[in-house]
Amino acid sequence: MKGLTQKKWFLWLTKYWFIFPIAGFLIFEAGVFFYYGEKSYIAVHDNMDLFLAQFKMLKNTDSFWKHGVDVPFLGGISRDNLPSELSLYSILYMIFPVYTAYVLGLLLKVVLAAVSFRLLIKELYPEKYLTYRPIVYMVGFVYGILNLFPAYGFAFASMPLAVYILIRIYRKPSIPLYLGLFCYPLVSYFSYMGIFILGYMVIAIIWLSLKDKKPAWSLMPALLVLALGYVVCEYRLFAQMLFGGEVTIRSTIVNPDLSVPEILSEIFTVWKEGIFHADGVHTRLVLPICIVYFIINNVCYIRKKQYTGVLHDNFNLIMLVILFNSVVYGLYDFEPVRTLFETIIPQLKGLQFNRTIFFNPFLWYAALFVILARLYDMGVWQQWAANIIVCISALVVILTPTRYNDLYNTCYCRAYEYFHGTEVDALDFEQFYAVDLFTEIKEKINYNGEWSVAYGMHPAVLEYNDIATLDGYLGFYSQQYKEDFRKVIAPALERVEETRIYYDDWGARAYLYSGTDLSIVNASKTIYATDYNIYIDAESLKTLGGKYIFSRLELANADNVGLEPVDSYTSSDGSYTIYLYSLR
Repeated sequence: MKGLTQKKWFLWLTKYWFIFPIAGFLIFEAGVFFYYGEKSYIAVHDNMDLFLAQFKMLKNTDSFWKHGVDVPFLGGISRDNLPSELSLYSILYMIFPVYTAYVLGLLLKVVLAAVSFRLLIKELYPEKYLTYRPIVYMVGFVYGILNLFPAYGFAFASMPLAVYILIRIYRKPSIPLYLGLFCYPLVSYFSYMGIFILGYMVIAIIWLSLKDKKPAWSLMPALLVLALGYVVCEYRLFAQMLFGGEVTIRSTIVNPDLSVPEILSEIFTVWKEGIFHADGVHTRLVLPICIVYFIINNVCYIRKKQYTGVLHDNFNLIMLVILFNSVVYGLYDFEPVRTLFETIIPQLKGLQFNRTIFFNPFLWYAALFVILARLYDMGVWQQWAANIIVCISALVVILTPTRYNDLYNTCYCRAYEYFHGTEVDALDFEQFYAVDLFTEIKEKINYNGEWSVAYGMHPAVLEYNDIATLDGYLGFYSQQYKEDFRKVIAPALERVEETRIYYDDWGARAYLYSGTDLSIVNASKTIYATDYNIYIDAESLKTLGGKYIFSRLELANADNVGLEPVDSYTSSDGSYTIYLYSLR
């Protein structure tokens, strides 16, 4: 009886072993982030300096659901320019404190990816699903733990879900499926993924209609349903984009115009490495496996003279789409192609149509699944080889210190502090926003919503702390305000040509720039600046309504540029010192 029980346990483990790494990771990640709390090290770039501060502003001003109101940054921006309230990710920030919502977002995207991938594969391989189940969940899990752009984690993770719903509709349409497709934008985002999903649907409709020799009727209404879902969920974006009437910085953004060799090099680079917002770390393991398999698989087809097999192989099709996305990314930097796109659809001028590259992480891991599934079909030993490969791929993702790998960065920094007895120079979440310090400052100066700017730190720090800012970071705001703010920073731009180009050709970061260093804004305790003078036009700042400058540098020329020192304030752990100045 005991031997029989042990055999049952062994059989159960061989079927469901994948539960342990997935559950173990989720428990460990939740444990780390909730144990350290706001002392965790969270990515700053395009994260804490952007979206987290925006969500906090919406909460501070109770503006998630409001209409016709402005939020207090960049001199007053329409609430419509910020993330939609009809988004599951936004809802997290409505309900929970910012840090808690952020961590829950990291955990939920893993679950969303694993479940979405499971639905897709079960639909594609119904007869083999039970055999493939371990690698189905594990590949979905690995895709879910990829450290991609955090604010769009749900949008990345749910890509298999979109494919699943569309395949179901193509095969057997029903009202519940169309309703599910209509609701899909709740976990997606139009300008990053949605518009390209719709584009792929058009291609699929044409291709399937030719392949089946009859119109793909079920997908035609699906195209309209999904488009309507995006319009409803992101109605603020569509209203601003189509009916706003305001000239925005998108009209003056200057994109690079690369030569043909440079474009080819860029195509190869993004194919091989991806981009930082969509870094699937496939280069380290998945890419070599795919290259080796691609060669072996197609050599076998050719040796057997099965040339049609090369054209119809699903793995080759995935590789082709990955290459297509990479080519589109490169062509975006080719002036004639970009001009043609903007001429055909002038409303989308400034849209980065090369964001098709964001689909590649999903495609690389879909390709990995195809390889592993074919190994599973070969025998027991090959199945265990596939299991080992997928487990190693998970470890590669977990242990690669990419920009958005908050778990790795937190564990590394805390381990460093424990073993070396000294803190790292980076600021953790709590230190970065320094809520206690800014609460103290506001109380001492009796702050009452006066317009302010930041120097030597991200304006997001002030925004998070409910301080109205004339500066800020946003990719879609008034061109007129960009020009007005330029007058404030003109003295600095005149001194550093690289900074002038950065602001004039892009302008999403309306910051006070150094007149000497390329950047003095960082997320570290140490201030890296060679010049403690500030180069601004104080009269222009006053014209915009500015009163305070919150600086991490003690300004050497404050009096010369029309600033009066108010006081200096230091956080309890010494990580921040803020020098406060007012305009004379």
